[in-house]
Amino acid sequence: MSKFEYLKLADTVATEIANGALKPGDRLPPQRSFAYERKIAVSTASRVYTELLRRGLVVGEVGRGTFVSGETRRGIAMPAEPRGARIDLEVNYPILPTQSAMIARSLAGLERPEVLDLALRHSTTAGTQAARTISAEFLSREDWSPAPDQLVFTANGRQCIAAALAAMVPSGGRCGVEALTYPFIKDIAARLGVTLVPLAMDEYGVRPDSVQKAHREAHLSALYVQPTIQNPLGMTMPQARRADLLRVVEKLGLPVIEDTVYGFLDEETPMAALAPDSCITLDSLSKKVAPGLALGFIVSPPRLRERIMAAVRSGGWTASGFAFAAGQRLMADGTVAELSRLKRIDAARRQQMAARYLAGFEVQANVKSYHLWLTLPQHWRSQTFVAAAARRDIALTPSTTFAVIPGHAPNAVRLALGAPSTEQLDLALRTLSGMLTAKEDVDTTE
Repeated sequence: MSKFEYLKLADTVATEIANGALKPGDRLPPQRSFAYERKIAVSTASRVYTELLRRGLVVGEVGRGTFVSGETRRGIAMPAEPRGARIDLEVNYPILPTQSAMIARSLAGLERPEVLDLALRHSTTAGTQAARTISAEFLSREDWSPAPDQLVFTANGRQCIAAALAAMVPSGGRCGVEALTYPFIKDIAARLGVTLVPLAMDEYGVRPDSVQKAHREAHLSALYVQPTIQNPLGMTMPQARRADLLRVVEKLGLPVIEDTVYGFLDEETPMAALAPDSCITLDSLSKKVAPGLALGFIVSPPRLRERIMAAVRSGGWTASGFAFAAGQRLMADGTVAELSRLKRIDAARRQQMAARYLAGFEVQANVKSYHLWLTLPQHWRSQTFVAAAARRDIALTPSTTFAVIPGHAPNAVRLALGAPSTEQLDLALRTLSGMLTAKEDVDTTE
């Protein structure tokens, strides 16, 4: 079958989805059955299903089949804007009841005209010497102290990822990532023309042998990993695995983009401490402080700094002068450090709540994390469970959002525990526990 013909058949199925003949949640037949029904080769059926996955019209779950997603647009399925659910377990921004008052005290005086005059001026990717010095000191750990002149700044953590990816991976190039990863890198990579190559994982994180295999087969330009409190699985890579992984990437000559945005919850030393010339370390204030007061940090090896600065400038990702001014105050007076300490306590309490309500179910969690990974019982599947929770005004994230390869998502959901009040979280966990046990709202196509 020609390329035109298999695309035409994919269009036919897309039309069936659009006109309601195939409804959201309907399961498509196995590819062999589809091939028999349509009188085509099994290999052609596989190409049709792959095209439907690429368009976002269907989702696949390992061992369960391919289901109509209800999406009618082309492109990569990404997390939507917050939907206004009463209890949000989807957006992963921890908010403390006292943090606004703490931030207000730190920023007192910033509204004075003579202070604002400086804060509202044009800023650069390198910030000021004061900003670099304060930021380097703030980011330092007991056994890792970046030099101020290694710092490059952006407006937030996502822009750090975009700048590092743009600097290290050419358009048309490939970047190795965890098979289940931070969702927004998928969209960032697509816009930059970068192909993401999934790397096999185990309970310790990315397997070094999977990096070797991926580089041999796909010639990688870089790696993007989350070594501390990985999103969505919550694991923290032990020191032995970090050392093994770094030995492989240094042998292959690959730079590592390490996202440490959740590192403050575990106070883990970045991988850059072991391989300062190979690792580009990313961090931001958004989780530590608040999503509306963000400043992104890139700690670059000196040899790569100019290239990363150029990527920030060309991408339009330079932080504003006001963000620099606010961030400097919050870091210098200890407010960010205190917020981080309080959020570590808060995260542990919320994980205890979740463990109590979800006891008996298959949960993967880091006790220091603000999120957890819940594998669903057989009578539920990911998309259906998310839809059922939404009917109860609870927002969750399905596993398909995190999968690099469409159709290779486990039957699971991620719960972000930080945004709701403790009362809301208690209600949500109690409700979800009841749903997991009951068999109502189950997709009858299974």
